Amino acid sequence: MTTKQAPLAEILRPQHLEEYIGQQHLVGEGAILRKAIESKVIPSMILWGPPGVGKTTLAMLISEQLHRPFYVLSAISSGVKDVRAVFTKAEENPDAILFIDEIHRFSKSQQDSLLGAVEKGIITLIGATTENPSFEVISPLLSRCQTYILKPLSRAELTQVLNHGVAYLEKTKGITIEVVEDEALMRTSHGDARKMLNALELITSQQTLTEQPLQITNDKVLKTIQQNIALYDKGGEIHYDIISAFIKSVRGSDPNAAIYWLARMVEGGEDPKFIARRLVILAAEDIGNANPNALLLANACFDTLHKIGWPEGRIVLAQTTLYLAGSPKSNSAYLAISNAQETVKKTGDLPVPLHLRNAPTKLMKQQGYGKDYKYAHDYQGNFIPIEFLPDNLRGTVFFEPGSNKREEEMRLRFASLWGDKYSY
Repeated sequence: MTTKQAPLAEILRPQHLEEYIGQQHLVGEGAILRKAIESKVIPSMILWGPPGVGKTTLAMLISEQLHRPFYVLSAISSGVKDVRAVFTKAEENPDAILFIDEIHRFSKSQQDSLLGAVEKGIITLIGATTENPSFEVISPLLSRCQTYILKPLSRAELTQVLNHGVAYLEKTKGITIEVVEDEALMRTSHGDARKMLNALELITSQQTLTEQPLQITNDKVLKTIQQNIALYDKGGEIHYDIISAFIKSVRGSDPNAAIYWLARMVEGGEDPKFIARRLVILAAEDIGNANPNALLLANACFDTLHKIGWPEGRIVLAQTTLYLAGSPKSNSAYLAISNAQETVKKTGDLPVPLHLRNAPTKLMKQQGYGKDYKYAHDYQGNFIPIEFLPDNLRGTVFFEPGSNKREEEMRLRFASLWGDKYSY
């Protein structure tokens, strides 16, 4: 039976802190986390950063450096029962470190289960997340942890990773590798060391070993990655292309295509909260006031995922996806804010008309602040036609109601209030 070889990125994972590449603002000489490790007193922490920048490796190296018991859980496959099992073991092994990968995928109740052990010092928690912990980690847990931000690797750091990979492959395969061009490798890696090594491994494995030296060019990199995207982007499953197809299917009011692309993301291991966030954006950008309930449901979907977790959360995503796909569409809110921003960039900080300014002091009143302002609720229909834009923008139209029932009603209302001022 042939044993499958570990991926190059796993083989080259640093074993000692001195071998760690990147994040010098955290682990370089005199850096905050380096000092904590050297003092042998580390806090519970959240490591926040994009994929492939060394979050898991850093957690392992901290444990190795401090000679502490190290337990690993993945939020994708672990539940409260698994967390409690670790706590039981940790009570017999003082100073244990519990590393939870993708901690943002834990539901609120799962995160709650960590609080007591962290507070009592039964374990030191290291959580890794690609998402903003302010939104994804419950406040009581976040307040008990230090948050450290990890950055994408720089070009120089990616070059170090590449050189290590080349040296290892040359030694183990008995070949010579010549990196003629590295621009495509750098661009497709996006600061992700794992992607860099995945690409290198794919390219060298698909070349004839008798051809010496094996040359790496931009063209060869792009062709190889295009042909093997699922292997190159392990677990991502053409991440950006699929989310794009999903959004466009919902925008295009095709429920069958939308649910298919949702299923592709679910099966590909996409973060449910990432999908839910896209649905919230989509509800405002592509549906908007054509159906205001769409945004309410999308927000409810996001909140519900926090409460019930996975895998039941997929049903909530499906319901919301189908509702949004079936809703009338309008991008009028998106266009309105884009138009207004463009005008602000061109016209700068135009002064607020005097009648719209607050006048909390006598001097301000004497200068005309608030003069001639009319309080809408004092008038028939709670409306009085006064100017609310700066003088230089009088009559400017930013918002154009869409051609749907809801916004046609808005169009008629504005026409009845303002007459010809805004010519829709």
